[in-house]
Amino acid sequence: MEAFGRVLDVLDELREKCPWDRKQTNESLRPNTIEETYELCDALIKNDTQNICKELGDVLLHICFYAKIGQEQEQFDIADVCHKLCDKLIFRHPHVYGDAVAETAGDVLKSWEIIKQKEKDGNKTVLSGVPAALPSVIKAERIQEKACNVGFDWEKREDVWAKVQEELNELRAEIEKGDQRRSEEEFGDYLFSLINMARLYHINPDNALEQTNRKFIDRFSYVEAKAKEQGRSLKEMTLAEMDRLWEEAKQNLL
Repeated sequence: MEAFGRVLDVLDELREKCPWDRKQTNESLRPNTIEETYELCDALIKNDTQNICKELGDVLLHICFYAKIGQEQEQFDIADVCHKLCDKLIFRHPHVYGDAVAETAGDVLKSWEIIKQKEKDGNKTVLSGVPAALPSVIKAERIQEKACNVGFDWEKREDVWAKVQEELNELRAEIEKGDQRRSEEEFGDYLFSLINMARLYHINPDNALEQTNRKFIDRFSYVEAKAKEQGRSLKEMTLAEMDRLWEEAKQNLL
């Protein structure tokens, strides 16, 4: 509590004495908040504990900053933020703070959406709580999770494979027809079905794609570095030559 109070005291002083901090608004801070959140995510993916600690501090600063602005506008303060959070957590965990029973994490998820809709100022529909600004892959996953929590899901997870194949066939048919608009629509359907499959098999699609992104960057950088060692640029190499270096990268960068 002493450390948290120190954060608030430092922020108060900066808001008063620093020209940059004094001029900040919710809108001016928002892009930086997004950047800081992604930097935290990057540290989490790398399991970089030192930077996780650092980036958590940066995110905490932004939370306190928005609360400070709210206080200045006589709308809310950091205490209101904390109390609302606690009230929400207690309300959403009747199996901890009430008489409800939930033996597993799955039991908790099944009642989660129903509880949220009972809240004052809570979500009016099952999907209304999905933020519009979420990245598309994460948004698709959240949509599917919320639908699943109210029973709209496959009876057997193995059935999803037929849906994935069906969407792939439809995508290929539209691509072969040369219909760009329909191809894009069917690609979205195919991608949505893959994300659904990942959910059913407990694979995080965003994490999986990010791992592949990083793997590709590492291997491609290896190919580029080897080309430079030979005094050549990638544009001067044939595809076969690059493929050989790619296979070498796969062996050396396990």
